[in-house]
Parts: sequence; C-alpha cells; structure tokens
Amino acid sequence: MIGFLERRFAINARGTSLRTEAMAGATTFLTMAYIILVNPAILGQAGLPVAAVAAATCFAAAFASISMGLVANVPLALAPGMGLNAYFSFTVVQGMGVPWPVALACVFISGLAFLALTLVGIRQMIVAAIPPTLLAAVAGGIGLFIAFIGLRNAGIVVSSPATSVGLGDLKAPDAALAIFGLVLIAGLSAWGVRGAILIGMVVSTIIGWAIGLVTFIPQPYSLAALTETAFALDFGGVFGRAGGHGIGVLEILFVFLFVDLFDNIGTLVAVTKRAGLVDAQGRIPRLKRILMTDAVATMVGAVAGTSTVTSYVESAAGVQAGGRTGLTAVVTGLLFLIAMFAAPYAQLVPVAATAPALILVGALMMAPLAEIAWDEPTDAIPAFLTLVIIPLTFSIANGLAFGITAHALLKAIKGKATRADWLLFVLAALFVVRFVWLSAG
Repeated sequence: MIGFLERRFAINARGTSLRTEAMAGATTFLTMAYIILVNPAILGQAGLPVAAVAAATCFAAAFASISMGLVANVPLALAPGMGLNAYFSFTVVQGMGVPWPVALACVFISGLAFLALTLVGIRQMIVAAIPPTLLAAVAGGIGLFIAFIGLRNAGIVVSSPATSVGLGDLKAPDAALAIFGLVLIAGLSAWGVRGAILIGMVVSTIIGWAIGLVTFIPQPYSLAALTETAFALDFGGVFGRAGGHGIGVLEILFVFLFVDLFDNIGTLVAVTKRAGLVDAQGRIPRLKRILMTDAVATMVGAVAGTSTVTSYVESAAGVQAGGRTGLTAVVTGLLFLIAMFAAPYAQLVPVAATAPALILVGALMMAPLAEIAWDEPTDAIPAFLTLVIIPLTFSIANGLAFGITAHALLKAIKGKATRADWLLFVLAALFVVRFVWLSAG
C-alpha cells in the first residue's frame, strides 16, 4: 500500500514523504474547517436548510479535494468559496428575489461553462496570457490577503471608523493566543521543525480550550439532512419556465463565471508556485486536469446543495507544511468526509488557533515579488496594483482585473503591443466592461 501511494503520487520524486503529506493535509483542513460552520450560516439566510448545507459543504469539499489530488496530483484543496456564497445569498436570493433552487441551477450552469471553456482550451489560454510579473504579484497579493484574514480573525487588526482599520486589543484572549501561536510556529519553523504549523495550531487549540475560548453548543445534525438540498436545482426558473428571471439570470451567470474563473487562476498560480510545481517557463503541469476538476467540483457542489466550489488560498498552509503532491489534497478531502458525520464539532478549533498559520504563510508568500522589475514602470505599476487591490478589496479577481488592465494600457501607450497580445487586450476590455457594469449597478 505504501509503495502504491509513493508511485501514484510521485512522493519520492517531489522530495516529500507520506508522513509529511498527511501532516500537510491535516494543516490545510484545520485552516479551512471554518467553512463548515460559516457556509451554512450564510446560505441559511437565503432560506436553505442549515443542516443540509453543512452536509453539502463537507461533501462538496471532500469530493473536490480528493478529486483534485487523484486526478491532477497537486496539493490544492477546494470547498464552497467565501464571497461567492455571500453573493449567492444576499444579492441573488435576497436582493434579486431569485429562489434558491434557481440560484443553485445558475451555479451548476456556470460550472458547465467552466468545463466547456477548459475543454476548448480558453481557460488555459487565459492563464498563458497573464504576464509572469503579474503572476508573481498575484502570489504576493494572496499572501497579503490571507495574512490580513489571519490578523483580522485574531483581533490583532480591527475595523476603525476613522482609519478603516486599526490595532486591536492585544491583551484580549483571542489576540494574545494568536500572538503566542505565531511566535511558536515561527520559532519552530526557524529551527526547521517539520509540521511546525500543525503543531502550533494543536497547541494553541489546547490552550484555547483551557482558558475557555471555545464555547461548544452542538446543534441537531444528521447526514439525512443532505436530501433537503440535493438535486433541488430548478433549471426551469433559469430558462424562462415557471417564472424565469430574464436578464437578471445573465448577470448572475456572468458574476459566478467571472469571479470563480479569476479567483481560481490566482489561487492556482500562487499555490503551485509556492510548492515549486511551476516549470522553468512558468507553466503549470497538468493544468487542463486541474481546471476540469475544478469545473466538475462546482457542478457536483450545486447538485449537493451549495454555492460555487473553488480552490482555497488556505492550501498554501499545507504547502508550507511540506505538502507537494495530491496526497495532501486527498487527506484534506478525507477529513472533510469524516467531518460530514460531525460537522458541528468544527467549532472546537478556535479561529485564534488557525490565524497564526495564515499570517505566517502570508509572510512566506512574499518571495515571488523579488521576480518583479520594480524599477521598470510597465512592470512595477500593474504588479503593484495587483498586489494591493487583492487584500484591500478582498478579491483576487479584482486584483487581476486592475493589473491586467494597467498592463495592457501601458503596453499600448508605450507602443509595445503586438498581435500576440490580442487576448490580453480582450481581457482588459472585458474587465473595463465589468467595472462599468458594477458601477452602474
């Protein structure tokens, strides 16, 4: 069995081990486990049964992550995406009055569109059209993004009416525990201890229990709840029968398609780059398999009863813990599968215990920024916009939109545009149309 796993995932060839891959998978799961509670809370406000969404969330994450590991052999975990679940609940269902079965059908159709774009090679062309300097900036921007999420979750950075953000109360239990965890993980990493992130999270969780940071109130839950949302998609509402929603559906499909497409590209580039899986030409091996798995995962998630499934930036925590193969993603998926039987118990791990991992990984993801020619304006300006827009707008897609548009404009202004750049300019034009559309809305 061990020999089969080593051959199946090329573990030795990638300089890792079964133990390291297992620890990396557990690390990724712990940093993502919050979605088991958060996703049902958000989609529940759209009228979906909370227990059913909890089961669907675990099932979708398990299917997607295991599939990614087996099919593409990359340490990339997936789950229903934050941001898109809020758009689904608050904008589509509550704001536009679209019934949630119709919204689920829109998610399925967007996944089908992803699959079609992948099969004809368009998604791969988009990845290839993005300049290497912007890909490096995306990696750095995602690093800032997840570090900011960690700082906010820990209460180290808080909202401020005067300055937007400010320093939190470092004496508060959550902030103090997160700082302790950060020092512990950083210290272990400095000494080269394998599994430093996982060790730090486990120790911090135990301390969190001891000082009363964890308040566990189990909720009624059963796997049978999944039947309340599974196969509930209403395609008739999308295509005009039974009260179709006209032009509004086109807008929904566009947003699901656009945001998931560019969020996935950004996360994919950042994680594979950090794992050392990008070749000398900046290409990602098995890209078609990765993108097809992502598309199918969104369709399966919609059938199960949850919003768009997407790759998670928290996968970088597993990569930092040593994950280099698809076995990391498989372990993460198996843990989500186990969580299906005890979804409410995810709250036993306080966010203050996972926050230090996100902060540390964010810091380590700054390395690709050294590849950018900061003294060359045509490289530096688009890269900088990408770098700062991602964390400041909480959107990888927005960062890529600003960066690609700025890069295309500067190329045109400088007279350096060629016929080979046609897709770059098409993307820039689409981004401009998107920004105008959003402003008009």
